[in-house]
Amino acid sequence: MSSAEGASVTGTNIILLGPPGAGKGTQATRLVDERGMVQLSTGDILRAAVKAGTPVGQMADEIMKAGKLFPDELMAEILGEHLDGIPLSSGVIFDGYPRTERQAELLDELLANRNRKLDYVIELVVDEDALVDRITGRFTCATCGEGYHDRNKQPKVAGVCDRCGSTEFKRRPDDTEETVRTRMGEYRAKTAPILPIYAARGLVRQVDGMADMTDVGGAIAAILDKA
Repeated sequence: MSSAEGASVTGTNIILLGPPGAGKGTQATRLVDERGMVQLSTGDILRAAVKAGTPVGQMADEIMKAGKLFPDELMAEILGEHLDGIPLSSGVIFDGYPRTERQAELLDELLANRNRKLDYVIELVVDEDALVDRITGRFTCATCGEGYHDRNKQPKVAGVCDRCGSTEFKRRPDDTEETVRTRMGEYRAKTAPILPIYAARGLVRQVDGMADMTDVGGAIAAILDKA
């Protein structure tokens, strides 16, 4: 097979970055549904291994209970096993990985050893104050789950759900300004080490994470269509 032919059947591989509330999960789900990409979350992988009681899961459980960091090389090995089960034609979304320069190096090795490459690092850029407003203002109907917002989407009749007529509403207990700003700080701390690495390689693309979710999806699609 020629290199051109190989490129035509190789899926697009990306790292999708964005703080909690930026819509990263929504966009990853869309990419999985619409493009057949596979989302690889290191957190999900480890939790599944722990729950299944696999040798790796038992090791991970012991490490996490001891409050230690999971070894980079072992995490890379686990990711490699998952990549081996994904057809080359399916692109991959890396979620929560890498977070350090060493992990970025290991990811390069993992991909190269499997005839893959990293195509883009897509960052959903948000305004912190606007994101705080977006998250802290949201609430839902306790009966049907219809979503509302203090400023952007109030029920047509105060205190009554538009969809089901319920008068019971709820908010997520962690949707507080303090919690949101803490998450933003953690996000900056985790992404700061890797963004310059990928920016130097011309892989970083930024998308306005504060735009309508459909528009965000369209912007990401436009980036991937160039791959």
